[in-house]
Amino acid sequence: MNLMIMGKEAVLASEILAVTDTAKKNATLNFLADRLVAETESILAANDIDVKAAEQKGVSPAMVDRLRLNESRIKGMAGGLRQVAALPDPVGEVLDKFTRPNGLKIQKIRVPFGVIGIIYESRPNVTADAFGLCFKAGSAVILRGGSDAIHSNTRITEVLREGLKACGLPENAVALITDTSRETVNEFMKLNRFVDVLIPRGGAGLIQSVLENSRIPVIETGTGNCHIFVDETADQEQALSIIKNAKTQRMGVCNACESLVIHEKITKEFLPKLYRMLDDCNVTMRADEQARAVVPEMEAADETDFYKEYLGSLISIKTVASVDEAIRHINTYHTKHSDAILTKNEENAQKFLKQVDSACVYVNASTRFTDGEEFGFGAEIGISTQKLHARGPMGLKELTSYKYLICGDGQIRG
Repeated sequence: MNLMIMGKEAVLASEILAVTDTAKKNATLNFLADRLVAETESILAANDIDVKAAEQKGVSPAMVDRLRLNESRIKGMAGGLRQVAALPDPVGEVLDKFTRPNGLKIQKIRVPFGVIGIIYESRPNVTADAFGLCFKAGSAVILRGGSDAIHSNTRITEVLREGLKACGLPENAVALITDTSRETVNEFMKLNRFVDVLIPRGGAGLIQSVLENSRIPVIETGTGNCHIFVDETADQEQALSIIKNAKTQRMGVCNACESLVIHEKITKEFLPKLYRMLDDCNVTMRADEQARAVVPEMEAADETDFYKEYLGSLISIKTVASVDEAIRHINTYHTKHSDAILTKNEENAQKFLKQVDSACVYVNASTRFTDGEEFGFGAEIGISTQKLHARGPMGLKELTSYKYLICGDGQIRG
């Protein structure tokens, strides 16, 4: 596989997409959605190969489920493309405009990145989702999925490329790297001559590998050691409801709560209720000595537990003496994703909002709301946990850059 040629072809495609009008992009996305549904049988046949291979390898049922497609999930992929088509087009939006004293008229406008690279794991629906967002944002995309979904990803990409060609647009607006070897992905990460930005979607190991090896600018997404601090003034019944939702609604997602911080003044009253509730949900609690003195049935936590994104039925518990100690603990162990305070004290709420250094900071609400659709952005490419360019849920606007347009009538600089 010649990645240099793939990169050059993506650049040429991106130049066409950059000037493709909104109506054409929307019509194409809707056409491609219809094509995905029409090709359900061939996509499921390809997916069946991946699923059987995973089962033969002894992959866990949860991971097989992430890999598996069915008619409903393919309709969901198609629905995602239609949803993106219905969103406002960010390209060309005027962000600012002003006139300088010398008469120069300056505008700041949104523009496409150009070529976006995405490295992801398991879920084949990401192939269509990522393409749709990048396409609507006016960029070509080069995809590199995991080896476990290679047949599914290949067929989905073929359907998208065939549809693009039928619509009179460059099929190289989407390309899939089918060689899933480590050597090829490392070569891809050095393709900064052609790829403008790289977005990894997956576990902590994948993201760290990309950060360490890429020469392409990286938008870091994903890992979520999300905390909830239960203040001494919290409504305890409301707190139990929020914690149950944040931890157990979906345990394997990046915005699930992984760590609890409890004010020491309420441990005797609150911890037994918390234990019963989480134990009924089959969640194992790993707690510090102070919490275990109240509920000995909790497992003992060591410091490594406070750093962990469990993505499963485990949660850590830390007791603190104040909101300030809670903030220090969270800022030490979190991944700057999503953290919450449950409190009736407005001063503590405001202190928490200002001092916790995360992309999303909540008062009296579940961390599970960190999501592009829940924020009203529509589809998202991921949750950025860094500070440069994009932070939090990344929708269409976050998949664009900007440039300045300067118009004069003969001005020269003295």
